[in-house]
Amino acid sequence: MALYSAAAAVLAGVERGEGGLKSLVYNSGFPHVRQLYALVSETLRYASVLEKLLDGAALLQAEKKLAPQLAKVLVYDLLFGKGLKCGGRWKALARRHRARLEAELARMKVRHKVSRNEDLLSPEKAVSAAASQVPRYVRVNTLKTCVDDVIDFFKRQGYAYLGKAASMEELKALSGKKFLLDLHLPELLVFPSQTDLHDNLLYTSGHIILQDKASCLPAFLLGPVAGSHVIDACAAPGNKTSHLAAILKNKGQIFAFDVDPKRVATMNTLLTRAGVTGCQLAQQDFLTVDPRDPKYSRVTHILLDPSCSGSGMVTRGPGEEAASSAERLQALAGFQRRVLHHALSFPALQRLVYSTCSLHQEENEDVVQAVLQKWGSAFRLVTAFPSWPCRGLAAFSGAESCLRASPAETLTHGFFVAVLERCKEGAAAPSSPPATAKENPQPGERTEPGATPKKRKKKKQGVKE
Repeated sequence: MALYSAAAAVLAGVERGEGGLKSLVYNSGFPHVRQLYALVSETLRYASVLEKLLDGAALLQAEKKLAPQLAKVLVYDLLFGKGLKCGGRWKALARRHRARLEAELARMKVRHKVSRNEDLLSPEKAVSAAASQVPRYVRVNTLKTCVDDVIDFFKRQGYAYLGKAASMEELKALSGKKFLLDLHLPELLVFPSQTDLHDNLLYTSGHIILQDKASCLPAFLLGPVAGSHVIDACAAPGNKTSHLAAILKNKGQIFAFDVDPKRVATMNTLLTRAGVTGCQLAQQDFLTVDPRDPKYSRVTHILLDPSCSGSGMVTRGPGEEAASSAERLQALAGFQRRVLHHALSFPALQRLVYSTCSLHQEENEDVVQAVLQKWGSAFRLVTAFPSWPCRGLAAFSGAESCLRASPAETLTHGFFVAVLERCKEGAAAPSSPPATAKENPQPGERTEPGATPKKRKKKKQGVKE
């Protein structure tokens, strides 16, 4: 019942233009933000269909005390979602009208000459429906457990483990209670898209993190060695921060910044649950952080995932796509250039990852190009993951060193990643930077993205994985 009430409140806020879907969800105070975000975003995607169903079935006339937003949430979950697995008296109310609602849905399909619910959506929403088939990715939190133990746990719960994926086609074909080890990232398990693990013991205890594959790339490609000092410049809600801590094995120091107090509180809860130590959280605008402060004199790695249009997210609320106007994109790009330039000014910095969940060139390749031009030969783009199938747009020479991700090509949210390294003093940037990640890592094996093959060999001999 609390979930549906919270979803109706967020939906009402979106419809009144009080903020973006993500910010309203995070500010709602609801403890399970991912579950809430998924329910509201899917209700928004089916909004026009739901309104027609409510009119045809005359539900609001029959239940005069039922708010329209709550009615949409309930009917979505009843007919298109998980079938009202919770809901108290609202569940009973919706089920009283189930027969009428199902009959109206059947009539709509006949009128539109379609057989599937998704076919009732507009072409734009149908694309989103295809994107929603992105698998459920599960990052094993190595601060608390290991890949083999998590695999054994799910096998005991009745899931069938199919081994390491060999291709994207295997990920697409996942169904039922089956799962795979990802073909690119060594601590990532892949389940069918509709798998819901929010109530699973491993998730609630912090042993696994529900995180899209593309969102795992920034920390993985930054690859700081244990003991490093790292900045996560725009850190909330904290999934990437917890990933950095796992890579560091909680050895070293992370400085995590976010300007929003509620998001910082959410991040603190997430990091505590994940077992993260050695992380200093600060409610502070990263642009106000002094690079010359002695506190940051040993910062060699920075992960920068700044505010962006979010156009790569596969679930978008109505009006959010239109919000990416030319003016807004220019304003965002201006901020992104400033914050990237600021990050590069930390004196001990050796490696930086810049990432966004945006599809727009203005926020991605154009930002990287503009800032690199300012810094001359001080920093270079590194070609990371050469086998990754989706590369940067040809906006400038070398942009193919960047990574892109998309539902169609990589079965992930839309994403952009650029890896920058400081050049040796007085040296020009090489034309063929070294690869930054060992391709096709084996199950449970951690690779160091910034290491040469010789250094990797030493690390594997000296550290027990």
